[in-house]
Amino acid sequence: MRFDTKIRYDFVKNRKKFFTFSIALTIIGILSLLLFQLNLGIDFKSGTTMDTVTEQPVKQQEVISVLNELGYSEVPTVGGTNNDRISVRFGDELTNEQTREIQTAFKASFGEGASFEVNVVSAELARELAVKTIWAILAASILIMLYVMVRFEWRFAVSANIAILYDCFVVVALFSIFRLEVDLPFIAAVLTTLGYSINDKIVIFDRIRENLRFNPTRNEKQLTELVNASIWQTMARNLYTVLTVFIVTLFIFLFGSESIRLFSLAMLIGLISGAYSTLCIASPLWFEFKKREKKKKTTGGNARPTDQPIV
Repeated sequence: MRFDTKIRYDFVKNRKKFFTFSIALTIIGILSLLLFQLNLGIDFKSGTTMDTVTEQPVKQQEVISVLNELGYSEVPTVGGTNNDRISVRFGDELTNEQTREIQTAFKASFGEGASFEVNVVSAELARELAVKTIWAILAASILIMLYVMVRFEWRFAVSANIAILYDCFVVVALFSIFRLEVDLPFIAAVLTTLGYSINDKIVIFDRIRENLRFNPTRNEKQLTELVNASIWQTMARNLYTVLTVFIVTLFIFLFGSESIRLFSLAMLIGLISGAYSTLCIASPLWFEFKKREKKKKTTGGNARPTDQPIV
């Protein structure tokens, strides 16, 4: 059976362009991480978070003025229903004396009835969180690979894992390049990216496996047509899924509070990268593995005729 691939973009034919672009972006990201590292929030380094509920609405500039008078340069987040909540993240562990000084200044400026919640992250706790985060991402990736390997085959599993790790790295790299803060919500966004990304890839891989079952390929050209056809047959479903989540996340990014804005941005980057890697990395990469297998079998000692179907 021949697939109708007329007037459609050939993802497999242009795979080398995608691979080159992806490798270049990866190298840039590695260089950025080596030279500039990540802009870690206090979740991953020592620091203090002070959350304040005031009796009256406040403006961000008013809070900045109070902090500047005390010698602090941190930029606070002001929110809440009536702009009565202040959140300040300090890059250092504040002493009890420093904490009381700030609380006294806030009460004098925003009302004596202001209430405070102070959280201090020690250097040891920050390191522990960072290590656990790395293990969480690695564990998720390994379990996903095992799942795909059991459900499909090792070529699908390796292709999918390379693609989803690339998606996670793109998010991390862009946050490093643009010096955006990395905190616990950012890690949640990266792990969520893993989930959405593997979902798209499973859909295409399932279609490739189904097409292979009913349309065995005998040469590289037929295999190319099959992979391209599988991509286009699942294109609408994957795009609708990604666009639905993308639109919701975009509105959260545009109109949500500052506390979840970077989380939303990381999600947006992950969704775009996941859609790209599904079409341009995972499926073409599986094609490369399958093509190499065919060449190996036709040139090896147990060679079979080239017209024998590849299943």
